[in-house]
Amino acid sequence: MSTKKIVIAVLVVLAVAGIAVGLILHAQAGIVKVATGRVVRQDLISSVSGTGQIKPLTYVNIGATSFGRITHLYVKEGDRVHKGDILARVESVQPEATVDAQQATIASSRTDIASYVAAENTAQANIDQAKADLEQKKLDFDRAQALYNEQLIAKQDFDAKKAAYDVAAATLEQRIAALAQARAQTASQRAHLDQAVASQRANFDALDKTISRAPFDGLVTNVPVREGETVVVGIQNAEGSTLMTLADMSVITAEVKVDETDIVNIRLGQSADVTVDALPGRTFKGHVTEVGDQALLRTTGIATSQSTTGTEEAKDFKVVVTLDHTPDAHLEDLRPGLSTTAKIAVAQRPNALTIPIQALVQRDAATEAAFAANGGKPPTSSVSAATGPSANPGPIQGVYILSDATGKLRATFVPVATGVAGATDIEVLSGLKQGDEIVIGRYQVLRALHSGTIVKRDNTPLAATTDDPTS
Repeated sequence: MSTKKIVIAVLVVLAVAGIAVGLILHAQAGIVKVATGRVVRQDLISSVSGTGQIKPLTYVNIGATSFGRITHLYVKEGDRVHKGDILARVESVQPEATVDAQQATIASSRTDIASYVAAENTAQANIDQAKADLEQKKLDFDRAQALYNEQLIAKQDFDAKKAAYDVAAATLEQRIAALAQARAQTASQRAHLDQAVASQRANFDALDKTISRAPFDGLVTNVPVREGETVVVGIQNAEGSTLMTLADMSVITAEVKVDETDIVNIRLGQSADVTVDALPGRTFKGHVTEVGDQALLRTTGIATSQSTTGTEEAKDFKVVVTLDHTPDAHLEDLRPGLSTTAKIAVAQRPNALTIPIQALVQRDAATEAAFAANGGKPPTSSVSAATGPSANPGPIQGVYILSDATGKLRATFVPVATGVAGATDIEVLSGLKQGDEIVIGRYQVLRALHSGTIVKRDNTPLAATTDDPTS
């Protein structure tokens, strides 16, 4: 075969191949590649996330209750203490001296009381003696009066007996008065003793305030002072008035901020999964125990009722999640202030009919019907008029379902009603059934897709086709 014939044959083959390729490309020119998925049933959980920090439910700033220099500091940050443990001591020379002086005063008062009681006993003995003497003098007086009436004794002797009787009676009255006086002195001294004891209680209180004790079992989270520094009794959290911070770690919470658009879904008792940045790979279970009613400005954290600016900005609400004490929780690893994220389950749907959230689109039903009637191409004016584009007042949500009733795979818009939304999927209440194949991407395709468009499945991984995640 000559060279000329070979060249002609090759050209003919190339021409035929070119025509075939052209016909194939022309046939596929109107086919759109789409990513597809299925309508499936699964357990769906809708959650709301918030970020914040770990906080104990109860914590206190142990403040200075006495002015002076710190002589002993028994704990350091990170120590665990028990209720009643001594945490620190402030110099106590003056309070101790006051207590000792008052103790001496009390001892002296008690000695005086003992002396006055002895005086009472003496006065009582004198009264008993005076009573016996008065009784004797009365007997002498009675005999003298009888003898005097019978004129057996002289009037002088009778007067002497009468005078002795009167003196004995006066002596008894005097000694009764002395007893009353002794008792009054004893009562007065007892009152002085009670006053001294009451003052001593105040002195002991002042001395006790030089010692700081733990009010409950807890963890020392902050010690801003050192031994030798001088502390003052002042306003809480003022410099020099706080010895340390003690946290009760028996009940630990995650205090997080939730966006104002999500707070309406938060309820007390809802379960939550809490993760801590410092402990990767671990999840702590908890439940919502407090939902704030006051909005907080996101930039400053100040409540809106306390803000003096009129600037509108994003707001958050405080939500407190109390962590559960499960056997494998190991809450002792947590520390106050650790950054945390709480994922709160606001709704649960077991065995729900679901689709990927990205499959949802907003379309005008009349327009989609017009596209479907025109084979996926932009409708002509006659088609638009026939379908009545003004029948539906606005866009509705739906998905594109795949069908091949005409022998070609086409996308058809189907309105759907949705329910609870999860992280990546959303519940379908009506419009679809389990197993339906729907278009789930890609974003650029869905944005321009219409009913009746001929499509082709292309479920290759996104990274293999483009670096743009929205394509």
